[in-house]
Amino acid sequence: MDLKEFLDQKVAHFNQPDFITLDPISIPHRFSIKQDIEIAGFFAATLAWGQRKTIISKCLQLLEMMDNAPYQFMLHHSESDLKPFLNFKHRTFNDLDTLYFIQFFSTFYREHQSLESAFVIGWNEEEDIMAVLLKNFHHYFFQFPFAPNRTKKHVATPDRNSACKRLNMFLRWMVRKDDKGVDFGIWETIKPYQLICPCDLHVDRVARKLGLITRKQTDWGTAMELTQRLREFDPADPVKYDFALFGLGVEEKF
Repeated sequence: MDLKEFLDQKVAHFNQPDFITLDPISIPHRFSIKQDIEIAGFFAATLAWGQRKTIISKCLQLLEMMDNAPYQFMLHHSESDLKPFLNFKHRTFNDLDTLYFIQFFSTFYREHQSLESAFVIGWNEEEDIMAVLLKNFHHYFFQFPFAPNRTKKHVATPDRNSACKRLNMFLRWMVRKDDKGVDFGIWETIKPYQLICPCDLHVDRVARKLGLITRKQTDWGTAMELTQRLREFDPADPVKYDFALFGLGVEEKF
């Protein structure tokens, strides 16, 4: 069996509804309204470091503070509704970061229908446009003069040579389209062939073991190298192999 055939089998195995239960993608799957999915998904991806069980628990706690209706909360909350968030913390993501995210979403959704419009500044159909989109998103997200400097570390950018794992994961959720019921595929402008593979610890380790990565460090260049290799297997949807690499690393301890 060649590598493509092996990985295709693993994609088929892991890209199933069973995958959702223990993964942070279970958080946006609690919702059906597009804006709720976007907000819950963005928070879930941002908080996705550490044990998956803890990540999910913290996200549920955060959404509970929004009455499990994040979109309505962003549009209609009062000053007093923000008090519970002063006690929210997940690792180094604290109340100041949370309140800035809420401020951004509250302002944004009063003027825009979908978070995709924040991610398509400078978009064109080129295959390797993602670095431009993520840099532009970072500038846009922190456009306000009161944006705390400390919060900027929680939204990665290729400008800092980050692999942007969490953003690439969030974009996979929003953009990839198939009939498997895991990724949402609710965005139209960004295309699946433009996505970059999220390079987390497990994916990185398995990809190196399989000879898909040669760079020593894990940074934006590494994420690009991995994605370009995966495009050889499926140019239209390279990031579907995230399921295979992540599943091999976490579930099968490959």
